[in-house]
Amino acid sequence: MPHSFGLRARTRHMFSRNFREHGVIPLSTYLKTYKVGDIVDIKANAAVQKGMPHKFYHGRTGVIFNVTKSAVGVIVHKKVGNRYMEKRVNVRVEHVKHSKCRQEFLDRVVANAQKKKEAKAAGVSFNLKRIPAQPREARHVSTKANVPQTIAPIAYETLI
Repeated sequence: MPHSFGLRARTRHMFSRNFREHGVIPLSTYLKTYKVGDIVDIKANAAVQKGMPHKFYHGRTGVIFNVTKSAVGVIVHKKVGNRYMEKRVNVRVEHVKHSKCRQEFLDRVVANAQKKKEAKAAGVSFNLKRIPAQPREARHVSTKANVPQTIAPIAYETLI
């Protein structure tokens, strides 16, 4: 049986509202301020068909390049063949939200500034770089009061 190739084809679950999040859209969605350069996540809200992004951009992260009364322009990078193309998508504010991808970095900047200030006051040098997980330190296991035990698997039994 043939299937359709429309704009919203195969979006049954993608554009559905989340569990217990149906109904009226909260006012906080409309009261958020967006500025040029903000990083936003595009997530289509099926309750508002106006200004809805194409299904390809659902779940993508981009940077705002334009702000209007009820919509924002977002730059998204799309892989086309062997290159990335910069796509400019105009989306209503119901379909975007501020991304949390930079939050950990911003928290680290504040923490590093505080550590730097404390180190300067104490007059010591301090490493602010993140260090990957290092190998564990060596250990010595004594068998004097710790006799090795032989472990064998339990035979399989049918419980009928």
